[in-house]
Amino acid sequence: MKTSVVTGGAGFLGSHLSERLLNEGHKVIVLDNLITGSVGNIEHLFSNKYFSFIQYDVTNFIHVPGDIHYVWHFASPASPIDYLKLPIQTLKVGSIGTHKALGFTKAKNARFLIASTSECYGDPEIHPQVEEYWGNVNPVGPRGVYDEAKRFAEAMTMAYHRYHGVETRIVRIFNTYGERMRIEDGRAIPAFASQALRAEDVTVFGDGSQTRSVCYVSDLIDGIYRLMMSDYTMPVNIGNPEELTMLDLAKEIIALTNSKSKIVFKELPTDDPKIRQPDITKARTILGWEPKVSRKEGLPRTIEYFRKAIAK
Repeated sequence: MKTSVVTGGAGFLGSHLSERLLNEGHKVIVLDNLITGSVGNIEHLFSNKYFSFIQYDVTNFIHVPGDIHYVWHFASPASPIDYLKLPIQTLKVGSIGTHKALGFTKAKNARFLIASTSECYGDPEIHPQVEEYWGNVNPVGPRGVYDEAKRFAEAMTMAYHRYHGVETRIVRIFNTYGERMRIEDGRAIPAFASQALRAEDVTVFGDGSQTRSVCYVSDLIDGIYRLMMSDYTMPVNIGNPEELTMLDLAKEIIALTNSKSKIVFKELPTDDPKIRQPDITKARTILGWEPKVSRKEGLPRTIEYFRKAIAK
């Protein structure tokens, strides 16, 4: 039986990854300090004898006894509300936390995957974004704490690969949605859905013409799993290339919730990317992966999750 350590495994993506790994026959050990994660995301896994949870800050020395085969480094605040509120913690987990996780991986002779982000591309000047694009990031802007932490994490990962010979993988995650997102995390889909379900005004930033490409969580996790099990060591975009404006997304969610909410516009946040669309040629050709779940299927599932969460 293979053993996987998932840092940040009590978060939105980490919890779905942990489920997938258990289903693939892995023993799973989650490390999470719970500053943005929640035990509620993983408590349904506690009855599985192959699952364990350790509340731990991975910016400290990491030690887990026994054989470890895979390390999936997902620990990090990931929404603008979180990383603007926790700038130092975000920088530390991207730098020190990544260093500790890679050192742990090396000691265990395991394979490592870093959950990087499309934010490495910043406010992109090419469209769609290919992995070879170096990005347009403001290192001293408010979003720099997240963007640069992830860019550093990628550089550290490649250094361990080249200098120490550690088997490493880098996934650049584009906008993802699904069950277990936090309602108040500030990202578009939870914000639009919760406002619409409460019949509140739905807040769109700027004029709503900025675009995103949203991927359902099960598709994303499948792509990430395939990448870890592949032999490819350079970054790979995983996301849904179907692009839409934020205004159209807000209208879509209002219609799906049968809400009487009105759309109101607020000033666009500093350095907010105007466009975002992954080129997934590498994922298609190297991993045989592409998204399967449409918004027509994924959004109603996600909205139903929010509906129940709001009713609690």
